[in-house]
Parts: sequence; structure tokens; C-alpha cells
Amino acid sequence: MQIAQRLAGYTLGGADLLRRAMGKKKPEEMAKQRAVFVSGAAARGIEERIANAIFDQMEKFAGYGFNKSHAEAYALVSYQTAYLKAHYPAAFMAAMLSADMDHTDKVVTLIHECEAMKLKVRRPDVNTSLYEFTVEGDSAILYGLGAVRGVGRGAVEAIIAEREAHGPFTSLADLCRRVDLQKINRRVLEALLRSGSLDALGPNRATLMHRLPAAMQLGDQNSKAHEAGQNDLFGLGPVPGSAAAGERSAGHAEAAVARAEGPVLQEWTEAVRLAGERETLGLYLTGHPAKPFAPLLARIASHWIGDLVSERPPAGGESARFGGGKPVTVGGLVDEVKKRGTRFILTLDDGTGRLEVQLFEDVYLKYRDIAVKDALVVVEGLLRFDEFNDGWRITGRTVADLRKRGEQQARSILLTWPQDRSDTAALQGRLAELLAAHRPGPCTVVIRYCGSGARGELRLGTEWMVRASSELRESLEGVLGRGSVEVAYAAPGAAPSPPLSADGR
Repeated sequence: MQIAQRLAGYTLGGADLLRRAMGKKKPEEMAKQRAVFVSGAAARGIEERIANAIFDQMEKFAGYGFNKSHAEAYALVSYQTAYLKAHYPAAFMAAMLSADMDHTDKVVTLIHECEAMKLKVRRPDVNTSLYEFTVEGDSAILYGLGAVRGVGRGAVEAIIAEREAHGPFTSLADLCRRVDLQKINRRVLEALLRSGSLDALGPNRATLMHRLPAAMQLGDQNSKAHEAGQNDLFGLGPVPGSAAAGERSAGHAEAAVARAEGPVLQEWTEAVRLAGERETLGLYLTGHPAKPFAPLLARIASHWIGDLVSERPPAGGESARFGGGKPVTVGGLVDEVKKRGTRFILTLDDGTGRLEVQLFEDVYLKYRDIAVKDALVVVEGLLRFDEFNDGWRITGRTVADLRKRGEQQARSILLTWPQDRSDTAALQGRLAELLAAHRPGPCTVVIRYCGSGARGELRLGTEWMVRASSELRESLEGVLGRGSVEVAYAAPGAAPSPPLSADGR
């Protein structure tokens, strides 16, 4: 304001209008103010060229400039936070996550920062987590229950209070009997279950979801009995009297809990389990959709994203190396799609890092059915360092469906036969059904057995060659168990095998 007064003859009121115009960054108003400033400066013997240069500097400073006292305060806070992050990384990031736990987008960004700092973020747990994020040791952070979508502060505080008063929960039925189901209703329990917060209370999430209605019914019955001052029919409340009566009560309680627990089911597929985490936590915490395709990406991609983003930026202020850009091929999950003018920006995540991919409008329109949120894709393009965003970015030239590429490049499927299964005949029948539904195809099926008395591999005949689709892989893991299916892919540059005819030739 003083510059405008002394150099261009502004009044105090006029200088304040100039300040407001610069703060709001309105182009038409700034053009008017420039004319006033230059003419006022000319009246005081200042050349137009110099006046314009001064106005340009004022405009630039108004974008985000500080006076000395303001800058000093920011510098002090920056030093303090940098010190804490360097010397107490887990505690610092736990505090950051807790401060922004109501904003899922920020939590996701901070979780990725934790990964870059080699900090382990553990899933939430009703038996150990607090409302906020907390520290476990020097290099681990425990997820806060308050960051689970659909779970309010009241529900979390009720769970923690009961846990601290009477010890950890031993099962889903035990949780439902001990907490107030008016505060912790089915919607809250399902959110906790899908997020992994109840993993310690059962064999797997599919089984817990199956047991939930019976467990809630048992808990509701127990609550009503206590409110009425009575013992319920199953003897779950305190029973006065003889030791024999106590033994009968314990036996009834065990039988009731067993009914509430029910059978053990096969776990959800990896896709369903991770989708539940994404829905409740905003991110994939215990896995990644691209992980099953890691062997394929190791063959067809030129780099892992984590390796690319960790490269040092170009020295000397050069905006690009490798001529017009470095040719790269990367793959992963499309985490976000944004439009900026005539360009489309995809955020690609392969589990090792995240990278922006820029698609010009003509390229995007060509691949718009593939380049969508939550799709698994392979991108070929040119890698450059974007100085404006201070990070690496790929200008994409082609986009392909990673799942289809995997099906085309697959050459064999190795199945590990589960040990100590009593339902061998039923398992064989189910396996035959799954394989038959995906014939014919280019993939040989190999079954590996490793037991106490024998071990070996059985290669099925050409009539059992299949298409290695994601659906088949997930179905096979649902029957044989997680980690029991391995797919081998063609060498880089090898042409995909043509589909087999119906007779296997």
C-alpha cells in the first residue's frame, strides 16, 4: 500500500482497493489498477517500463507473500514439524492422521506418506485401537476406530469403555452381549467388520458376516433379560446358588454362544475383501487389486511406479530429460480421474507408488471406456518431470486393460492342493466345474500336491486348458484357499497364444 501511495499517488483508500483487487485476483480489475498505477507513476517521473515491472512484482507477491513477522512464524512451525517428523516419525504421522481423520481424502494421502517413510499402518482392531491413530513401537501406527466410515464417536467410546472395564472381546457374540446395541447397531458392526476391525473375533470376515445376525439376536436377548432383572433362558446372566447350578449355567452359555457362532465359511475373495476396506477406510489397507498381477507387470512393464517417483528430478532447472521424454510402460489401478481443461489426469497406483498420467483429449476419447476409476490398466507414454507440480508425470499414448492383457499373456496356472482336507471328492468335483466353465483357452493347468507321504505335480491334458481370467483365479482361490493359485506369463515380446478350438487343438 505504501508503494502505491509513494510511487503512484494513491490515497489510503485507493491503495486499499488495490490490495483487495490483488487479493481477489480479478483480471479485469487488475488491468484497471495497472493503468491507474502506471499513469500515477508517470506523473512522478517514473518510466512506464519501470512502473510496469514494479506492478508485476507487487502482483506476484500478492499471490502468496508474507511480511517478515508472518514469515518468521511460519519458519518456526516448519522447523518444529520437520524436527518431529525426522526424529519421531511414527508419533508425528499418527498425530497428523488423527488431526485429519474426518477427511478421508487427506487420510489416504497421509497413509501413502507413511508407506514412503517405511512406517507400517496396521488395520483397526476393536481390542487394541483407540478413537485416534496411535503408535505401536517405533515404526508402526495403529489405525484409529474413529476413522472408519459409518462409526461415530459414541460407538467407539462405548466399545473402549467396555473393553477397559471388562477386558478384550473374545468373539463376535461376546462383543454383541457386552455392548449397547442401541449405540452400536448393525450398520456400525458391518462397517467395523468390513474394515477389518473385528478380524480378531473370528476365523475370517465372511464367517463373521454370516454369524452377525445370530450374535446380535443373542446380545439383544441378553440386554432385555438384564433390564428385566432376570437371567435369560441360556443362563448368560449371573446365576446365584450352588456350584452345580453354576456348572449348568456355564454349559448353557457355551451352547448358546456356539449357536451364535455357527459354521466357518470360506473367506471372501480378495476383490470383495478389499472393496469392503475401500468402502469403510477410503483405501486398500491389507492388499492391493494390482497385487495378483505383479508377475505380469514384472514382465510387461518397464518400471514399477515406486522406482520412477523416487528418481531425482533433473538438475539445472531442465524441464525434461531424454529428449522429448523417457519412454516407459507402467500398470496399476486408476485411483482417480480428473479433467483439467482439455486434458485428463489419471492417478495410477501399482502398490509401490502413485503417479499422474496425463491424457490429451484425443487419446482419452480413444480409451475412455478403459481409463475409468478403479480400472486396472497398462499405460505406455513419455515420462517427464513437471516443475509446476514438482513431480514426475507420464504423458500417455496408449492405455490397455490389464486384466485382458493378463488373460492373453497367461501360459499356465499352478494350483496348490490343500492338505488335510476330508472332502477330497467334493473338492475335485468343484474344481472340475470351475475349470470346465473357462475352457477352451491357452493355459495349461498344473496341480501341485505336497503331503506327509507324497509330493509332486500333475499336469492336466490339453482338453483342460483354460482362459486365465480374473474370475477363474478368484473362484479357484475361494475353493483352494488364498495364495493357492499362481499364474505364469509369456516372456516379454512373446505373442499371445490364440484361443484354442472346442476340441482343444
